[in-house]
This record gives sequence, structure tokens and C-alpha cells, in this order.
Amino acid sequence: MNFKPGWLLLLTISAGVWSVPIERNGGNQEPKEEAPEENMDTGLYYDRYLREVIEVLETDPHFREKLQTANTEDIKNGRLSKELDLVSHHVRTRLDELKRQEVSRLRMLLKAKLDSTNTQSLQMDHASLLKQFEHLDPHNQNTFEAKDLELLISTATKDLENYDAERHEEFKRYEMLKEHERREYLKGLDQEKREKEEKRLQELKDKHRQHPKVNVPGSVAQLREVWEETDGLDPQEFNPKTFFKLHDTNEDGVLDEQELEALFTKELEKVYDPKNEEDDMMEMEEERLRMREHVMKNVDTNKDRLVSLEEFLKSTEKKEFNNPKEWEVKSSEVLVKGHHDKVMQVKFNFGSTCVSQ
Repeated sequence: MNFKPGWLLLLTISAGVWSVPIERNGGNQEPKEEAPEENMDTGLYYDRYLREVIEVLETDPHFREKLQTANTEDIKNGRLSKELDLVSHHVRTRLDELKRQEVSRLRMLLKAKLDSTNTQSLQMDHASLLKQFEHLDPHNQNTFEAKDLELLISTATKDLENYDAERHEEFKRYEMLKEHERREYLKGLDQEKREKEEKRLQELKDKHRQHPKVNVPGSVAQLREVWEETDGLDPQEFNPKTFFKLHDTNEDGVLDEQELEALFTKELEKVYDPKNEEDDMMEMEEERLRMREHVMKNVDTNKDRLVSLEEFLKSTEKKEFNNPKEWEVKSSEVLVKGHHDKVMQVKFNFGSTCVSQ
């Protein structure tokens, strides 16, 4: 299913689904078979419900037509929700079924939570408890109405806009917990073994820092490297428009966040190797996120979390495109420095903010 960019605004991150390099063979390319669509998990605890609602709505000709003409603001501010009253009876019936299934799933989550805390579920008001879930109307648990679509869109938009910040915070907690475990491990060794281990760990850190120069994400040097090494094309024939079309893998006219992150694999491979003890793959994904945020900040002028061809071409005209500042890989030591007093708290709270399906 090909989502219009407005829907893509709601579905463009990968929380835990990472892109892989795109392999191309320079000159003699055989016609490629149409690849099966990837299901990008948004990371939202109601991801499946969101996707199924969108899929059902797009089967209605009237709603699909309205969606094609709607802009991002129409989708985000809820104006599109008013079109729900005009969709076919079959679509409304299917949406009602999806909502009842989602309400049932949420009730099961609540029951599991109550059981885990030894709370007597019979004494709890489940209707009141459902109010904590903002992506549907808890007062009407049987039918899918315009308010449900409005709440689903507004909640998903808000949650996805906050998602990158939450990923950064989770990574900080991970790094602080890792540092705490390192110190506790060293504390349990005698002096001779501790000094020997500290020396070994320092050598690993020094080895990790010894890597080739990392090009600034989105710069001409970085894109030319992808053009040459991934796409197998002559770097002297680099063409931004052709590059954009090559990496718009689903051919929807924009580069979404997953397509952008796939461009940084070559740079990340200079620093991180899963075979090396000194290279942490969690740190690599944090660096990938930083790279994507850097490009979005400088290229995504209308802030819709997508890069259009026009935005991409305009970015290549900027001075920074040809003469960027040097890119520095963020050290994990910077993240844990000054947080030692918080580490014990992190040890017990790590991951507690996540909501699982």
C-alpha cells in the first residue's frame, strides 16, 4: 500500500526498524522486480490499529479521493475526519469492528497490568481506565466515529513528533546504565586485575576513535560516496536529481525518514563494526538518528518530516553543501559524564516508560 505524504507524516519512523544499505550494480542493471512492501513499525503501542484504520479508509473511493487532495494541515487538524460520514456502509462496519478489537486489546492490557500489581480488577472501573488512552473515544466503545479518527490522527501526530526526543532519552539511560555496570564490574576486581582491565578498556576506546573521516550527512562528499560505492556510478557524473530518484525507493516523490537513514550506512560503517568489541551497535543507531535529524533540520523547510525533490535540490545550492563543517561522532562518554549520581535511579527505571503491545 502506498501512503500519501500526509499519511506518511504519521508513519515515518522506525522505532526499532532500521534501514539497510541499498545494493545496486552500476552499469549493467537488470530490470528489478517490484519488491514487497516493508511494514515500517512506527513504534506506537497502537501501531497496528493505526495501520488497519488507514488501510480500510483507503478502500473507500470517496475518502481516497479526498485524501489525494488533502494537504498535511487538513490531515493534522482533523478536517479530513469530517469526511467519515460519507464513506460506504461496508467501510464503516469494518471500522466499527477494528475499534471493538482495539478496545478489547486495551482491556486485556489493563487487566494484565492490574494482575501484575495484584489489584482486584473487579473493583476497577474499566471505562474510566480506558480514558488514559488518547487515540480513541473511550465513551463510545462500539462504533468508530469522526471523533475517533480525529483523536487517532492528532494523537499519532503528537506522539511521533515527540518520538525522536524519547529515543534520545532512552539511549542516555542505556549509556548511563552501561557505565554503572562497568564501574561495578571494576569495583569487584582486586587492584592488579582492575588496573589491567582498565588498561584494556582504554585501549578499546582508543581503537574505536581511530576511524576514517566521517562526511557531514547531506553534504556533497557524503552523497557522492553513496553515489559511487552504493549505487556503483561515476562520482564525476553525480546528479542531485537522479540521486533523489534513485533513493526514493517507493517512488512516492519524497524521501521519508527511513529512506534518509539508509543513506548514512556507509558513513556509519567507517566507525562501527558489529564484530568489534569496542563498537556498540546501540551507539551506531543513535548516531544514525543524529545524522537524520541534521539533514532534516537543514533540508526539510516546511517541517513535514519528509524531503521533497524541491527541498532536496535547494539544499544542494547552499554553501554548506559543498563546504560543510567537520562532522564529529558523538562520544558515549559525553552522555554519561556528570550523571554518575543518577545512575542508580536509571538502573531501576530503565525502560519503565515503554508501553508494549
